[in-house]
Amino acid sequence: MDPSDFAEFGEFAPLADGLGDPSDPGNRPARLAVGVVGTGRVGPALGAALQLAGHTVVAASGVSATSRRRAEALLPGVRIVTPPQVLAAADLVLLTVPDDALADLVVGLAATGAVRAGQLVVHTSGAHGVAILEPATRAGALPLALHPAMTFTGTSVDLDRLAGCPFGVTAPEELRPVAEALVVEMGGEPEWVPEEVRPLYHTALAHGANHLVTLVAQAMELLRTAGVAEPGRMLGPLLGAALDNSLRSGDAALTGPVARGDAGTVRRHLAQLSTVSPDIPAAYRAMARATAQRALANGTIDDTSAAALLDVLNEEKP
Repeated sequence: MDPSDFAEFGEFAPLADGLGDPSDPGNRPARLAVGVVGTGRVGPALGAALQLAGHTVVAASGVSATSRRRAEALLPGVRIVTPPQVLAAADLVLLTVPDDALADLVVGLAATGAVRAGQLVVHTSGAHGVAILEPATRAGALPLALHPAMTFTGTSVDLDRLAGCPFGVTAPEELRPVAEALVVEMGGEPEWVPEEVRPLYHTALAHGANHLVTLVAQAMELLRTAGVAEPGRMLGPLLGAALDNSLRSGDAALTGPVARGDAGTVRRHLAQLSTVSPDIPAAYRAMARATAQRALANGTIDDTSAAALLDVLNEEKP
């Protein structure tokens, strides 16, 4: 697609010419009528962010009572209608539905003729690039994948968290200025993610964020069992420092018994875990193995220490 192909789309044409830095107010997208399909935790927050940037959310669709209440809270006065009606009213459509529902939604909307030529169709799935929007693209839509790398609460708190939030951006090269400008308008920072590595990108984020929640919840459970009244207050400074150090230094930030090669301490940990939890020992073993391998690879421990640790971790019983 050549930038000249966008001339027929009127208000979108200046964006296609690549006018430079999208953070420059002079390069901001024309004011758009925005529609939100899917009023879970993400859609209303992004719609509200676009509204704060000067766009107008004109319609939204949501199924459950909870999603409708969320839309009313973050997008007061916005009409709740069907997805095809959202597309009929909007210049820019946010598809903020679960990953596994996205393909069928796009196919269905394209089949109904709801997609218009020149309409910006944006999905927020981290797992997909723009290929999943192909049915809409064939109908003349301008496809963008804008994934905010943040967890959402579905409340106004999310608007503050969007400030400086990285967005994984995938789009046809001709639409890259448009995609980046929209991210900047929502307060985010665009990070270009090529189509072919989008699944790996999402895997990395899910592995880090989702499994971190499980890890912290398990640690809090163990502290409660140990009699600590406020596990969060005890863990907060430690985990905050560990996260900061690991982001700055990677594997060099490894500390603790595995990083020191203390196989005896690890054995005692496993003995304790076996008495208080049916599932945490398996998670501990898996993470300790991975930690030992990384500590060995970066020279924190030697082959002998690593072998001793793995012997303990591979024992059927502590």
